[in-house]
Amino acid sequence: MDISVVIPLYNEEESLPELYAWIERVMKDNMFTFEVIFVNDGSTDRSWDVIERLSQQSEHVKGIKFRRNYGKSPALYCGFKEAQGDVVITMDADLQDSPDEIPGLYQMIKVDGYDLVSGYKQKRYDPLSKTIPTKLFNATVRRISGIKNLHDFNCGLKAYRSDVVKNIEVYGEMHRFIPYLAKNAGFDKIGEKVVHHQARKYGKSKFGLNRFVNGYLDLMTLWFLSSFGRKPMHVFGFLGTIVFMVGFLAAFIIGADKLIALARHVPQRLVTDSPYFYISLTMMMIGTQLFLAGFLGDLISRSSSTRNDYQIEEEIGCAD
Repeated sequence: MDISVVIPLYNEEESLPELYAWIERVMKDNMFTFEVIFVNDGSTDRSWDVIERLSQQSEHVKGIKFRRNYGKSPALYCGFKEAQGDVVITMDADLQDSPDEIPGLYQMIKVDGYDLVSGYKQKRYDPLSKTIPTKLFNATVRRISGIKNLHDFNCGLKAYRSDVVKNIEVYGEMHRFIPYLAKNAGFDKIGEKVVHHQARKYGKSKFGLNRFVNGYLDLMTLWFLSSFGRKPMHVFGFLGTIVFMVGFLAAFIIGADKLIALARHVPQRLVTDSPYFYISLTMMMIGTQLFLAGFLGDLISRSSSTRNDYQIEEEIGCAD
């Protein structure tokens, strides 16, 4: 099969028939073999009824229904698991992503050799309250991830080589960082395509401004896990050692100063009367706790069943 189109959705009953008709027309015009996987993320409207009707009318339609709303990342994860196409296309169900972009995305994967291609909505039909935070967010992700050529990490319109979606785990709200997840899994041929952005035709956006706050927190989590997930001692042990040594040195200077004063018979207050003594003692305690946290993290990491899971692209002459 050439293409699997994965479409997560929540309360989009009005747009689904028009969206599928548009996708089907594009696929037939380009003679693609395809499937469309609708993932109903706990919709409270008649979205599932529409999907059932479409599946009865076309053999290309598949549907997955969640019992409740889990979020876009779980919906993508289940869609990726079901996808059978050589190229997997994701798009939103609100008709803001154009299916006419599918042939170009497919060519960039199959002909140009990209692992992942992300859409870039250069001209957006969104309010400034959404576009300005999005630009700041994307600038931060570019800097932390090292993927300098992407302008819109969270664009719903993306294309993937099948191997990519089968070897990454999208969880929580990590759908915003799929290019970063792919890069960490060893798929570093990541490209971008300028795509057409359409104004929303039905309903309203399901995402609020809190997604930007959550996005930054998720980005920090992903950065830490990708950098130190398998070696927590390298960060906690290092920080703990530095903090402990600074506290120990400060305590040593306080003690040495007291001994020198006693040797010279110079009156001086008790060491325990100095606030610096308690600051240095606190730093030594914090340093010890950080070091132990790294040690425990290393023990947990070594006992993980996935500690030796590595992305192997190809093997020659190796026994199973």
